[in-house]
Amino acid sequence: MNVASGLNWYLKYYAGVQLSWNGMTAALPAVLPAVTKKERHETDLRLRYDYNYCTFSYTMAFWDWERWEREIDWMALHGINIPLAAVGAECVWMNMLQKLGYSKDEINKFIAGPAFLAWWEMNNLEGWGGPNPDSWYRQQEALQKRILKRMREYGMHPVLPGYSGMVPSNAKEKLGLDVEGDGVWNGYRRPAFLMPTDARYNEIADLYYKEQKALYGISDYYSMDPFHESSAEGDIDFDAAGKAVMGAMKRVNPKATWVIQGWTENPREAMVKNMKQGDLLILDLFSECRPMWGIPSIWKRDNGYMHHNWLFCMLLNFGGNVGLHGRMDQLIDNFYLTKNNPLAENIKGIGLTMEGSENNPVMFEMMCELPWRGEKFTKEQWIREYVRARYGDIRHNNAEHSGWLEHIDRAWSILVDGIYNCPKGNNQQGAHESIFCSRPGLNNFQASSWSKMMNYYDPRSTEDAAREMLKAAESLRGNNNYEYDLVDIVRQAVADRARIVYQHIIADFKSYDKRAFKKDTATFLNLMLLQDQLLGTRREFRVGRWIEDARNLGTNKAEKDLYEWNARVQITTWGNRTCANKGKLHDYAHKEWNGLLKDFYYPRWEAFFKSLDKCMNRKFELPHGGNATTYEELKATLNKEQPSGLPEEIDFYAMEEPWTLRTEEYSSQPVGSPVDVAKEVFEKALNSE
Repeated sequence: MNVASGLNWYLKYYAGVQLSWNGMTAALPAVLPAVTKKERHETDLRLRYDYNYCTFSYTMAFWDWERWEREIDWMALHGINIPLAAVGAECVWMNMLQKLGYSKDEINKFIAGPAFLAWWEMNNLEGWGGPNPDSWYRQQEALQKRILKRMREYGMHPVLPGYSGMVPSNAKEKLGLDVEGDGVWNGYRRPAFLMPTDARYNEIADLYYKEQKALYGISDYYSMDPFHESSAEGDIDFDAAGKAVMGAMKRVNPKATWVIQGWTENPREAMVKNMKQGDLLILDLFSECRPMWGIPSIWKRDNGYMHHNWLFCMLLNFGGNVGLHGRMDQLIDNFYLTKNNPLAENIKGIGLTMEGSENNPVMFEMMCELPWRGEKFTKEQWIREYVRARYGDIRHNNAEHSGWLEHIDRAWSILVDGIYNCPKGNNQQGAHESIFCSRPGLNNFQASSWSKMMNYYDPRSTEDAAREMLKAAESLRGNNNYEYDLVDIVRQAVADRARIVYQHIIADFKSYDKRAFKKDTATFLNLMLLQDQLLGTRREFRVGRWIEDARNLGTNKAEKDLYEWNARVQITTWGNRTCANKGKLHDYAHKEWNGLLKDFYYPRWEAFFKSLDKCMNRKFELPHGGNATTYEELKATLNKEQPSGLPEEIDFYAMEEPWTLRTEEYSSQPVGSPVDVAKEVFEKALNSE
C-alpha cells in the first residue's frame, strides 16, 4: 500500500492526474514528468481503514465486480490496508441458521433485502426488503470471494464481520435461547441478542465462524458492534459479554483483532476495560466533529480509549446525501492535536467511516494525505495543490489555458472558507441538506430527522463560486474532474438559492401577499426543474444509475422488480408508513438526483403550494344566509368557521409510496453537455436578478 500511495502522490503532484470516484481512468502524457528531487513521506500510522456498514447499503448495495474492481484500485492508491469487507455476510447466516434448524423461508424472514442489509448486520432490523431469492446468495458469495482475493493480492487485510450475539427475534421460542432485545428500532422489529452467559453462546458463535471460514477463510481483523444504538443496560454483564465476543473470535484466529465503532455509548467502558492492549481496535467514528478520544467535544471521553488502540476517522457523510460539505479546519486541527497528546498515544492510523461515498472527493483526498504530512498545514496551502492535481495544471500550461487557473483558485478559495469549513461547535450530521428534498411544511430547514443542521455559510457564496467555475469552462471543457465539480457546485448554488426563495414563499403566505406568493412558488418549482436538467448531464447524479444497477443484478423480472423496489424505498420513505412517519426515517437517505427531483420531490412541493393557495383563497359563509339572530350565535359561528390560517394536512406517505412501487425506466445515460447546461441553468436560476 505504501508503494501505491507513492504512485498516487506522483500522479497527482507531478503528472497532474487525480484518479477519483468520478473518474478512475485518465490519459497520461506521452512522456511522464521527471521527479527532479528526492521526495520522501513516512508515517508511523500504519493502519488505514475504510467503510462504515452503512456504506455497503447507501452506496454499494448493487455494485457488481467491475465497480468493485475500480474501488479496490482506489483504495490501494489511497493507502487503505484494512477495509471492511461485508459483502455476502448474509450467505454465512443462511448456512449457519440452516444448521440450527431454520427453514429457508424462516431465514428469509430474518435476513433483510439488498438495500437494507447494513442495518440488519448492525442489529437494527430484520426481514425488511426481502425475501431474497436463491440467486442473490449465489451472486453475493461469488462476488465476495473475488473481492477478498483481490484485496489480499494487494496486501490488504480485509475486516470480516464477526459474531457478537445477534439471533432472530424468535430465537427464544425456536431454539430455547436466553435472549435480550429492545424490540423495535424506528418502527422495525429488531433481532434479539443472545446473552454471552447462555450455555449455547459459544456453540452458536463457533458455528458462525466455521461457516464463515468455509466460505471466505479467516481474517486478522473482525468487526463486531454489540449493543449498537441500543438502550440495553439493565442486568447485562458487559464485561462477560465482551469476553465472550473476544473469546469466540480468538478461537478462530488467536492473532485476530476486534474492530469496534466508537459511536454514542459504544464501546462501553465496562465491556472493554479488562481487555488486553492490542486485542481491540476502536474506530473514533466522527473525529472531525465529535471526537471521543479525549479532546473537547460533546462526546468527549475523559479517559479517551484507555489503553486500547484506535483510529482517527472521518465520517463526513450521512445517508449518502448529496451536498458539498466539509470541516477542513476542524479536521486538520483535530488530527494534529493527536501529536504528543497522552490520550492519543495509542493512535494507530486513520479511517474513512462515511455512511455514503462517491461524494466530496476533496475531503477524502485531504483525509488520506494526513498520515503522510508530518507538519501541520493550512487548508489554503493544501487546496492550491489540490486544484492543480485535480484539473491537470501541468498538462494545461500553454497560453490558451493560462487564465483558467485564476478563476478555479478563486472558486475553491470561496468554498474552503465557507461550505467546506463547517466550524467547531456546529454538530450537524453531514451536508447542508437541500430544501428540495424535504417533506414540505411551513417551517422547513433540514430534510432528515437527525441532521442537526445549523447555518454556517452564506448561501450566496456558493453562487459566487459557481460563477468563477463557469469562467473557466471553455478552457476546461472536456476535463472530467472539472465537469463533475462544475455540475456539483452549480447544483449546490441552485439548492442554496431555493432555500432563500422558500423563505420568501413562507413570508408571502403569512403576510397574505397572493401576488408575490404566485411569483415565488413558480420560481421555486422552476428551480427544481432546472436542477433536474443540470443533474441529468452526469451519470453520477442520475437516479437511473442507481435503479439500473439494481435491476441488472436480477436474473428474472421478479428479482429485478424486487431489487428496484429496494432501491426506490431506501432513498425515499426508508420503510413502510410506520417507519417513515412515526419512526421518522423518511428522506433520511434523500438524494438530489435527476429523475427523483422531477418525479418525487416536485409533486410534493406542488401539492403543498396548492394547499397554501387554497388556504389563502378560502371563502366562508355564515348560516341563515349570513344573518345571525343573536350575538352569541354569530360568535359561535365565527369561532367554528373562521379560517385557522393553516393549510390542510397532506398525507405525504400516500403520495410517496406509489413512486416506490413503479418500475418505469430511468436511464443512467447523461443528457446534454455539462458545461452548456450548467451555463444555461446558472443564467436562468442565479443570474436573473
